[in-house]
Amino acid sequence: MATATAWRTGRATTLRTWHMTRRAYPWTYAVGTVLPAALTIALGYLGFHAIGGGETGADFAKGSGTSAYLAYLAVGATAFQFTVRLILWSAKALITEQRQGTLGALLIAPATRLPYLLGFTAFAVLSSIAEFLTLGVVIGALGISIPVASAPGAVAGALALIVAVFALSVGLGGLMIAAGEAHISQNTVFIVLGLLCGYTFPRDYLPFYVRWLAEAFPTTAAMDVLHGTLTGGHTLTDLAPRLAISLLLSAAYLVLGVRTLPYFERRAVERTY
Repeated sequence: MATATAWRTGRATTLRTWHMTRRAYPWTYAVGTVLPAALTIALGYLGFHAIGGGETGADFAKGSGTSAYLAYLAVGATAFQFTVRLILWSAKALITEQRQGTLGALLIAPATRLPYLLGFTAFAVLSSIAEFLTLGVVIGALGISIPVASAPGAVAGALALIVAVFALSVGLGGLMIAAGEAHISQNTVFIVLGLLCGYTFPRDYLPFYVRWLAEAFPTTAAMDVLHGTLTGGHTLTDLAPRLAISLLLSAAYLVLGVRTLPYFERRAVERTY
């Protein structure tokens, strides 16, 4: 019974979000996340050829496991902007309800919050994939090829990244409604993830203690899997330990987010009413 209710809640949330988005598509969100990735890849291409002479340094190859700089950059920039896009959808789901004046109705509805957030995230993933297909045009136009070493590993890495971002978004969404603001919270998370988690440059460039701190985020291990299978020449078996670490950290963040969400909801209600 509980499983059926959760399924109906998630499915209804996905369909509702689809109908709302179809009527008023958030072009600013789409352009604001897809365009930076395209510009990052294009500027990286220009810098690689005009400044770097089309060659990568030994330190980059050692830290990243590949000399294919442009492929590494394309994967990382796309993954980072995909992360940003998912957070903008998933973490801001509750504060959007709050701004629209429907959070109170959501809180007293006879359904748990997790299926609602999962339904919202399912729509976010599908819509984001469709939008980010446009980046394939940019990557193809620049002649960048991705030397995929393991397709199953790449799929596993992408799924691990989605799970990691969702796990982070649950707690972040609660913090947003309790504080009544989203921009400072989300932009702080974007900066931290972008600098620490090895999206567009090897983490070996960071100080040791910062690399240690990066391991606390599930997105770090997920990106290791994604980079390793797409540009590093590794198989899923090689990266199974990193995949397991990402999933375990995601589970920990998810449990923490679910456990603290009721407190944040109470704080949001007290602050509003």
